[in-house]
Amino acid sequence: MADSRRYISKTELESHKKPGDLWISIQGKIYDVTEWSVDHPGGAVPLLNLGGQDATDAFVAYHPGIAWQYLDKFFTGYYLEDYSVSEVSKDYRRLAAEFSKMGLFEKKGHVTCILICIIALLFSISVYGVLFSDSSWVHLICGGLMGFLWIQSGWIGHDSGHYVVMTNRKINRFAQLLSGNCLAGISMGWWKWTHNAHHIACNSLDFDPDLQHMPFFTVSSKFFNSITSAFYGRKMNFDSFTRFLVSYQHWTFYPVMCFARINLFAQSFLLLFSKRKVPNKGQEILGLLVFWTWYPLLVSCLPNLHERVMFVVASFAVTGIQHVQFCLNHFSSSVYIGPPSGNNWFEMQTDGTLNISCSSWMDWFYGGLQFQVEHHLFPRLPRCHLRKISPLVKELCKKHNLAYNCGSFWKANVMTIETLRSAALQARVLSNAVPKNLVWEAVNTHGSNLKWLLVSSFALSNSCFIG
Repeated sequence: MADSRRYISKTELESHKKPGDLWISIQGKIYDVTEWSVDHPGGAVPLLNLGGQDATDAFVAYHPGIAWQYLDKFFTGYYLEDYSVSEVSKDYRRLAAEFSKMGLFEKKGHVTCILICIIALLFSISVYGVLFSDSSWVHLICGGLMGFLWIQSGWIGHDSGHYVVMTNRKINRFAQLLSGNCLAGISMGWWKWTHNAHHIACNSLDFDPDLQHMPFFTVSSKFFNSITSAFYGRKMNFDSFTRFLVSYQHWTFYPVMCFARINLFAQSFLLLFSKRKVPNKGQEILGLLVFWTWYPLLVSCLPNLHERVMFVVASFAVTGIQHVQFCLNHFSSSVYIGPPSGNNWFEMQTDGTLNISCSSWMDWFYGGLQFQVEHHLFPRLPRCHLRKISPLVKELCKKHNLAYNCGSFWKANVMTIETLRSAALQARVLSNAVPKNLVWEAVNTHGSNLKWLLVSSFALSNSCFIG
């Protein structure tokens, strides 16, 4: 019997990938998500990034089984012509289905409850030390404890953004606002907006906001071409000021990380007071107002300016550890330019991530991010199961000859600094006046690859004179 289905080609599907005309393919069926993108809980960015292509693996990664029943209302009636599934994707989907049958996505453990108790204890000790002690050393320690509190609240915010960590969604939302906005001063709306884009476009230089840190850092010389950020919708100019900062980025990395929280404060306010649609914007703003009430008030209770500055610096510096951890997982991994591809979801996630090897008793320190590969492949999986599934993911990578990047905390720091130093050396060479002779003009005329080869040669020859 003849097939009565209506088919469209991949080329035609690719033409539907912009706001106002957004289609995706899931298991060979074509869905029109144009209107849904406005109300999509994960935001419009993930749908736009995967628009016009197969998004099955990403859908599997981010949605529980109950979500499949809601797809029919978006079905266009078309099927994707010559639809096929790679062996890697087949195995990935089998593994996800196996985890679902085991109930791993629903078994959350007691991590969040324990963290909430720890956060309450740290907050109480810090406030008590500031109000009832006259010792400057106690005040310094209290500042450090506040920074450690922010780290732990960050893990709750991260987890609650990926899956429901509490008994229901309303309490989960309360935990988000409390841990993120009220206690840490960071908008959970901003975090979800950027973090979802990061997961979908892992290590894309122009689509992943977690790699776009100019003018302070660049992880690749490709930024030197002043590429346009598809996420922020603006050109990232590699001007002389940026070149200067980047030239020393391997030296400034840790000092900047000590105060990276300032950027998160600023980004939170910029988003919430912009014209961009933010779910529950009123709650988000109210949560930030709570933070900017209690934290400055607590700091003002310290006896003098010296101790106030000391307290703030200590709290920022300690929480800087978490900012370093975020960078270690991706800065030294493979990068690319362009939108993410749904056809190689598994490969894209493993190439762009780095695990941190550690003993199980240190899991509290990393908040689950030491299993970054597993987390990116199964973002809805509670962190208490990541160590358990790690051997299965590693075996799957080995079966298909795919990267499973892992290193110690020390090695990850070394790799990150080496990545930053490599880009810094190339930036320094570009800042030097190079005679525009015929050879140089030829390089600029006949291709960027030759140009970067020449630049790299200069960097290598001068590296022994540059720190």
